[in-house]
Amino acid sequence: MHVIDRRKALSIPPLWRLAFRPFFLVGCLFAMFAIPLWVAAWTGLWPGFQPTGGWLSWHRHEMLFGFAMAIVAGFLLTAGQTWTGQPGVSGNSLAALAGLWLAARLGWLMGAPIGLLAAADLLFLLGVTGLMARMLWRARQTRNYPIIVVLTLMIGADAVVLCAIAWGDDGLQRQGVLAGLWLVAALMAIIGGRVIPFFTQRGLGRTEAVKPWLWLDVALLIATGLVAMLYATGPALQRDWLLGALFFAIAAGHLLRLARWYDAGIWRVPLLWSLHLAMLWLVVAATGLGLWNVGLLDSSSPALHALSVGSMSGLILAMIARVTLGHTGRPLQLPTGMVGAFVLFNLGAASRVFLSGLWPLTGLWLAAICWTLAFALYAWRYAPMLLTARVDGHPG
Repeated sequence: MHVIDRRKALSIPPLWRLAFRPFFLVGCLFAMFAIPLWVAAWTGLWPGFQPTGGWLSWHRHEMLFGFAMAIVAGFLLTAGQTWTGQPGVSGNSLAALAGLWLAARLGWLMGAPIGLLAAADLLFLLGVTGLMARMLWRARQTRNYPIIVVLTLMIGADAVVLCAIAWGDDGLQRQGVLAGLWLVAALMAIIGGRVIPFFTQRGLGRTEAVKPWLWLDVALLIATGLVAMLYATGPALQRDWLLGALFFAIAAGHLLRLARWYDAGIWRVPLLWSLHLAMLWLVVAATGLGLWNVGLLDSSSPALHALSVGSMSGLILAMIARVTLGHTGRPLQLPTGMVGAFVLFNLGAASRVFLSGLWPLTGLWLAAICWTLAFALYAWRYAPMLLTARVDGHPG
């Protein structure tokens, strides 16, 4: 509120005043339709058109570089203004950035040439990274420079996936997607480690937040980055006892952090238990991948979906529910239906991870229905907040 020209900011249509508004909205709407569309295509109920590269390529790429990165962009470009005291992107610049994201999503579904899709997609990620780097550089905020490193590596992972689709190389495409997924896990480790203890302290009225153990935070970031590198270069696609040990160590590290953050009072506050559950799904994912690597699980898919659905998407839903309230000037009280959205989401994640292997059609459709209802509830309750001015009259 103190780093921008108030009169100029208030003259901008509400949707374009801060990045969380358009990107939380379009990301949520995209997620709401993308999963049932994918399950319908996978089960043969959608016999019509094919997106660029086919449905599997579309699903792999778009849920990570489309859906997740839209939310990442909205969160970071909004939080960056708070962290650095530098004005965040808004107005026409924000509309142009959102336009690039939307062009890539629509182009992919309509079967546009991969070259055009790559241009729009990479320009979007370059724009997000450049805008974030500019804010951090001007404030000389070195503690957040690792975020720029992760975003830059995400651009590289996206480029690998796009090239693999153009070349018809399924193995390389999988490497790039899984590397990108673990880079998002690295962002979750950074951001979650900062905000979850703070939100827990504030939400429960405690005198102070749990102090971080720097060694543990650094170790988790390095270990997660190493996993991303091993996926990018290929070794992580094959079972390996040493890699299993690395995954077990990551699971133990995140479980230790959760134990330190835990307070029984979180179960009275859905905005808190939803965050803690999302990070618990990361423990499930790393444990499952450890078990697969040592030969105790037949497939790595459930563990990977524990990460992509349960943890990544669960953290997204929990964070956008809270951030939207705070940045639109509202009290941190969930609107009607959002507790149900959190419950439905986690039931859907459990169905995808634990049931779909036993009963594929039932498990996948149950997961898709729960996912869709959860994001539909967010869109229903939060779209009016995202499209209108702050209730306290402040810009943003």
